[in-house]
Amino acid sequence: MFTSRVRIALAEKGINYELIVEDLIDNKKSPLLEKHNPIYKKIPVLLHKGKSICESKIIIQYIDETWKEGYPLLPSDPYLKSQAAFWADYIDKHTYDCLKKISITEGEERQKAVEEFLEFLKVLERELGEKPYFNGESFGFVDMALICYYSNIIACETLANFSVEKHCPKLALWATQCMKRESVSKTLADPNKIYDLMMANTKKAS
Repeated sequence: MFTSRVRIALAEKGINYELIVEDLIDNKKSPLLEKHNPIYKKIPVLLHKGKSICESKIIIQYIDETWKEGYPLLPSDPYLKSQAAFWADYIDKHTYDCLKKISITEGEERQKAVEEFLEFLKVLERELGEKPYFNGESFGFVDMALICYYSNIIACETLANFSVEKHCPKLALWATQCMKRESVSKTLADPNKIYDLMMANTKKAS
């Protein structure tokens, strides 16, 4: 999810790059990853001019400030930039944990997690309002922060039998709009594969 966020940003900026895939099966860490992200040992990591930049939201800010030409990823106005940072942070503090709860729980516990997730999405839908994107007319930082979870959300909908569109129609329309962007549609994982992975993990746990 977080690597796709950075890849979307690079695509929007039109930046050519080399993609190095990290094999995360069995929680193994390559020497390259441990060298360039010794603190968290997590992906994504951007390597640029011999230096490493870690954490997806920080990487996107770095990309926007380093390659100023081309499509802007963050607002230039300091206040609007601070608001974008706030909502991107809010998204990360809630989405991952909610989706994880939905994917690993069952019964009443799963239903509670779904309800919690939908309430969170309603907050985001109110912030989106009638705008096509969170920043207004242009696809930007907050959109990248949320759309990277799209495939996992679709997988969780199937797993837990709920519909984001039913409860948050404006947000569902926003997601459809985002998916029309080549940077997004060519980057995100197949929801069916994520669903299969969730089912496999559930069987392992049982």
